[in-house]
Amino acid sequence: MSQTLHPRGVFSAALTPLDADLMPDNARFVAHCLRLLKEGCDGIAMLGTTGEANSFSLDERKGLLEAAIQGGVKPDQLLPGTGVAALTETVALTKHALSHGVNTVVMLPPFYYKGVSDDGLFASYSEVIQRVGDAKLRVVLYHIPQMTSLPLSFALIARLRAAYPGVFCGIKDSAGDFANMQGLVKEFPGLAVLAGADPLLLPLLREGGAGCITATSNLVAADLAFVFHNFDKPEKAAEVDAAQARIVAARNRASRFAQMPSLKVMLAAKLGDQNWTRLRPPQLPLNAEETAALLAS
Repeated sequence: MSQTLHPRGVFSAALTPLDADLMPDNARFVAHCLRLLKEGCDGIAMLGTTGEANSFSLDERKGLLEAAIQGGVKPDQLLPGTGVAALTETVALTKHALSHGVNTVVMLPPFYYKGVSDDGLFASYSEVIQRVGDAKLRVVLYHIPQMTSLPLSFALIARLRAAYPGVFCGIKDSAGDFANMQGLVKEFPGLAVLAGADPLLLPLLREGGAGCITATSNLVAADLAFVFHNFDKPEKAAEVDAAQARIVAARNRASRFAQMPSLKVMLAAKLGDQNWTRLRPPQLPLNAEETAALLAS
């Protein structure tokens, strides 16, 4: 695996805690980020799907980023999601991140309108890059067509990388299609291909992938980090297999019911802090029966 791939490693798609008024709980969030880094994460991919990003306003998102940095997370350890439906707001969030020393962001396509052509997606990404106008910017594309209904084609990726050399440095592939990830690694040398599902980290690393941005890392960061650092060491094979088994088990457990509330219930149990179970509507917490079944599993 190339050492030049960026970003490279285990990045947690961090959950976002809420207070009793369903506002982002910045202090709990900072503590969670620092805990994840201590457990072995290379960085925090904040304000993604798992982080309920699209339920938060621009000011709330900016506040969380600022709190993370002020709380001790280094800017180069952060991969904030800055892609939203409105082009100018994507620009604003990206500029805000850069102004705080965060140079690498994760960027969804503009997801509201469906059936958008590659030309339309290229125009949107291109306009963002030009309006941000900062040579330091690095973008990780976010491929999650089951949520956006806008798959990022190989042709689009090639066109963006040709038009803006060095800017489009990676892609988070959350489609769950391992063949697509394999194709990305083969087709785009130097592109950091990051698994969006925890169990796929190990097979992707063996194909030359760069790492992962995953949800269950909120619970099993240490195991993911162990797999990342030891997957190619024959003498560690048994330990890697054991860590992978725990990762798969945690992912399966979190997927028994709706994933975001399940992860929050599991994290609340791990930390002994029920404040973690809150979600902002339209996401809803698990009901009592689901919670009991999940915790008993």
